Amino acid sequence: MEVKDFYNVAVYLRLSRDDESDGSAESNSIRSQRDMIRSYICKQDDMEIYDIYVDDGWSGANFDRPSFKRMMEDIEAGHANCVIVKDLSRFGRDYIEAGRLIQKTFPAFSVRFIALNDNFDSLTADFNEKTLVLPVKNFVNDAYCSDISKKVRSHQQVKREKGDFIGAFAVYGYRKNPENVNQLLVDEYAAGIVKKIFAWKIAGLSNLAIAEKLDGMGILSPMEYKKSQGEKFSTGFVTHVKAKWSAVAVKRILTNELYTGMMVQGKSEKVSHKVKRSIEKSREEWVRVPDTHEAVVSAEDFGTVQRLLEIDTRASAGKAGCHMFTGFLFCGDCGEPMIRRVNRYKGKEKVYFICPTRNKGLGCTRHSIQEKELKHLVLAGLQQQLALFLDKSYVLNQIEKMEVQFDEVAAFEKQIQKLQKEQEKYVALRSGLYEDLKQEIITEEDFRDFRRIYEKRYQAAEDAIRQQEEAIKTLFKAGVAAGANLEKMKSTLEITELDRDILVTFVSRILVYEDKRVFLELRAKAMA
Repeated sequence: MEVKDFYNVAVYLRLSRDDESDGSAESNSIRSQRDMIRSYICKQDDMEIYDIYVDDGWSGANFDRPSFKRMMEDIEAGHANCVIVKDLSRFGRDYIEAGRLIQKTFPAFSVRFIALNDNFDSLTADFNEKTLVLPVKNFVNDAYCSDISKKVRSHQQVKREKGDFIGAFAVYGYRKNPENVNQLLVDEYAAGIVKKIFAWKIAGLSNLAIAEKLDGMGILSPMEYKKSQGEKFSTGFVTHVKAKWSAVAVKRILTNELYTGMMVQGKSEKVSHKVKRSIEKSREEWVRVPDTHEAVVSAEDFGTVQRLLEIDTRASAGKAGCHMFTGFLFCGDCGEPMIRRVNRYKGKEKVYFICPTRNKGLGCTRHSIQEKELKHLVLAGLQQQLALFLDKSYVLNQIEKMEVQFDEVAAFEKQIQKLQKEQEKYVALRSGLYEDLKQEIITEEDFRDFRRIYEKRYQAAEDAIRQQEEAIKTLFKAGVAAGANLEKMKSTLEITELDRDILVTFVSRILVYEDKRVFLELRAKAMA
């Protein structure tokens, strides 16, 4: 390399989070690097600092770093003709790219490269240093980076499997526990918004309608809310100066199982420590740990929403929500969701539902049923089912069953008395052993054997008594709970008109058969 009269020096400094965690933060700190390089330049008569380029918190696994890119632009523009770093690891840990830059790119631009701690100066380095020592040192730095990456991945996987949250930011609706950053706590305000989103979806609103409703209410989007809480949050989904709610943002919330108390992590992974691009992992590879934090929505409501998302729930023109039966109506034979059709003839409108499989030529029949007739059948079916709970005779029947249970309680109590008498017998027998031993009726060995037998039988009776008492408590609680549920339903449930809220509350699915038979699958939770 040709010696120049004067060098405009680009001072490059880098520190990553990995360097901070391996115990060398002080020696590799930005200040330490800067002071060392400045001290070296001050002793040189032919050098002057052109600029200092700092990548603080950036990995050396690749060269996609903002300050490094700016330095390369200045080199290509001819502003700097010398690069000085503390050592080769500060320059980069990708041995292939680092070697290409030092041995090809820099010489092409007549740029001198100096790594102080490695005693490498491209101006004075001989053939062996350039072709043997330099590649080996770069390779060692690359291997170190690879080793650190593997250790970090392994550690993260262990924490995932324990149910520890390892994300940089808590999902909307939660916040990190200040005393344990790996634990999530409910953010009451944001969690309230999440509950509304799920409720609106179940009620039939489309994702876009929910987003527009949230914006109309002046509710901050997840990104803006995090910013308002002082978090340095950024995302690639921003499309406005102030991020608004979108159908995509709503769907991300509706499909996040974390809201049920299930910790779900490991959905994607980086290709390697050198490549930023991530690949999505199959659902079977996700790490799922239940009950790691408080749920915001019930598992049943989450399941209902997932089923609705699989079905076309787009709203009709000019309407925010879908029609009443969306997500509930299925063909009783092939199981496909039925579709709504509207016929208009001479100013009259006829609405009916059909199985779409027939139109696809897949063998099922049309299963056509008018909306008016379907509403009547579903309402009648619900009224019939709920009448079982509202009928006084049914209530009386339940009370009679409760009385039978109380009779069973009396039987349990008799059994307890019998067991207690048996215990008293074993206590008396055990007490008599001392007299028998004293009078030499039994030997000491017999004394020990019989005492062990009596104590064992006494404990068995004690365990049996405890089980009988638990059974009594269970029967009593069941009787009281049954009575309370019946009284509550009797005073509150009365269906006179069918709407989507009623369907959401009581119905899981509606099956329609070819002969217009309608079968209701009720939600177990609503009828419990």
